[in-house]
Amino acid sequence: MTPFGRRVRELRSDRNITQKQMAADLGVSAAYLSALEKGNRGAPSWQFVQKVITYFNIIWDDAEELQALARTSHPKAIVDTTGLSPEATELANLLAARIGELTQQDILAVIHEVRVRANRNK
Repeated sequence: MTPFGRRVRELRSDRNITQKQMAADLGVSAAYLSALEKGNRGAPSWQFVQKVITYFNIIWDDAEELQALARTSHPKAIVDTTGLSPEATELANLLAARIGELTQQDILAVIHEVRVRANRNK
């Protein structure tokens, strides 16, 4: 499951909307919506994210959050380390090979650390 898929599922569940109903309302197949929620599809298009925002009447910060979740919801992420240090390449490859061995707590700690450092560099 991707962050975007999880959030869409939460929004649907909170409003008691079925996948079939939401898919019909948005003009997509129920299979597509199911695959998107489960993380079996690539990140959604900008247009689809806007449809979801409108569908659930999401505004301001919540809309920005959903857009950010969509940007980080590539189930098959590719990390280009061209021009970076050998250590950066090693890190990318270690994560690709071993991410399934990390605990949820480990993953959340790494996410937090990367976000903190990224915010410092803004």
